[in-house]
Amino acid sequence: MYQQATQAYQQSANTSVSTDPRALEAEALMKAAARLAVLQRKWDTVTREERNDALIFNRTLWTVFVTDVTSETSQHPLELQNNIANLALFIFNRTVEMMGGAEPKALETMININKSLAAGLRGQKATA
Repeated sequence: MYQQATQAYQQSANTSVSTDPRALEAEALMKAAARLAVLQRKWDTVTREERNDALIFNRTLWTVFVTDVTSETSQHPLELQNNIANLALFIFNRTVEMMGGAEPKALETMININKSLAAGLRGQKATA
């Protein structure tokens, strides 16, 4: 499943020659943040399947990021690789907590991480 997501991500990046890859990554992070924000607002009215769908979308996105940044061919500095890997581990652990029924307020950190990274990729300051 993750390999398919990675291939789809890479294919969309390759076919969007005129689009900056950083902009694509920022857009994907904002889409995931928006889905998590909707989930947080509607937590008590959505089905388990709908909850898991939004959480898995975010987890899959982070799987693609961490796989790419920590690959043997990565040109990213080791410190960045470690930071992304640590963030991904946090996201993975929080996703399991959320799927287990944690309070919707716990989504806030994942939403903020996605927004902050998207802002950084766009060269903007993160907003609170």
